[in-house]
Amino acid sequence: MRETLADILPPDFAPPILLIGASLAVLAVMIALFAVLRGGRQREEMTQRTMDAEARLAELVRMQGEMHGRVAAMAETITSRQAELNHAVNQRLDGMTHRLGSTITEQTKSTHENLRKLQERLAVIDAAQNNIQTLAKDVVGLQAILSNKQTRGAFGQGRMETIVADGLPQGAYSFQSPLSNGTRPDCVVRMPNGAPPLVIDAKFPLEAWTAFREAASPDARRAAAQQFRRDMDVHIKDVSEKYLIAGETQDTVLLFVPSESIFAEIHEHFDAVVQKAQRSRVVIVSPSLLLLSIQVIQAVLRDQRMREQAHLIQGEVGLLMEDLTRLDDRTRKLQSHFLAAEKDVEQILTSTEKLTRRGNRITSLELETPAKAEQSADAPPPKSVESRTGLLRLRVVDED
Repeated sequence: MRETLADILPPDFAPPILLIGASLAVLAVMIALFAVLRGGRQREEMTQRTMDAEARLAELVRMQGEMHGRVAAMAETITSRQAELNHAVNQRLDGMTHRLGSTITEQTKSTHENLRKLQERLAVIDAAQNNIQTLAKDVVGLQAILSNKQTRGAFGQGRMETIVADGLPQGAYSFQSPLSNGTRPDCVVRMPNGAPPLVIDAKFPLEAWTAFREAASPDARRAAAQQFRRDMDVHIKDVSEKYLIAGETQDTVLLFVPSESIFAEIHEHFDAVVQKAQRSRVVIVSPSLLLLSIQVIQAVLRDQRMREQAHLIQGEVGLLMEDLTRLDDRTRKLQSHFLAAEKDVEQILTSTEKLTRRGNRITSLELETPAKAEQSADAPPPKSVESRTGLLRLRVVDED
């Protein structure tokens, strides 16, 4: 707090006028001096503050410049990094696009290949389905055939006739030919050497067999088995009585069963029927056994024909031996001609070798006369010609 002169002096002090004037002058001088000092100090402070502000402003300007440089460098770095990033992204996108395109192409090819295979399999399935449908129709037709006794007999007889016709030559068999007792067997196979023919019967009691196969209970199956056994006994008896004729037919009759499974079931479950048929000289055969029997008969017939044609074969063999002897003679004559020609060729080769040697000597201008051992026995002595320029002598060789 600023103090004044009034505060310093006592209140009851009353100086004289001069002292007051002098004091006032001194005070005025002091006040002026104080003001001057105070103004200089303020100016110094203001100057210092100004210099500090300018220094701070220069520092700010410098920092701003550095900041601008850093921002420019950062912007340039960011730009280059962004360019590199864009390039890398573009490369990866191109690679991914290429891989994606190749993958899509391979997938398309694989899809087309799978579709093609699927179409082929569907075509096979369609063909198999058509075959199944055709087979189902055939099964339905077969069931319709087997449901009728007459058509069923015709089916068994047709299969038997096919096997016989495929295995035997024409004229070695006949169908429905009558016998002396007025019966007409399904097939008669003529045996060789005047032996009696073999009779084949194609009838079979299929109703009782179907009932036996379709029986649901043991009692029904037992009853169907008894009925089948009775039907077979009756049929075997009829076949043996009708087709076993002494001196006219073989002492064995073939009873044809048109199914391998039925043949196996009969031998497995009806052994008594098989034994009774054998005692009655009736042989139950399946399609494969009938084919085997037909092949055996075919071999016998072939052997008979070969025996019948044995004299013709011997005659042909004799003619073949004559032709072979004639061929041997002509071959020997040809061999003698070849030997003579070989000798002539050897002599020609000898002459050509001599001519070659003489020609080589002429080419090399040999001065001396060759030895007499090299001259041929029938060749004339060589002629010599004397040269005008010296004693050079050349041999003149004939062209023969």
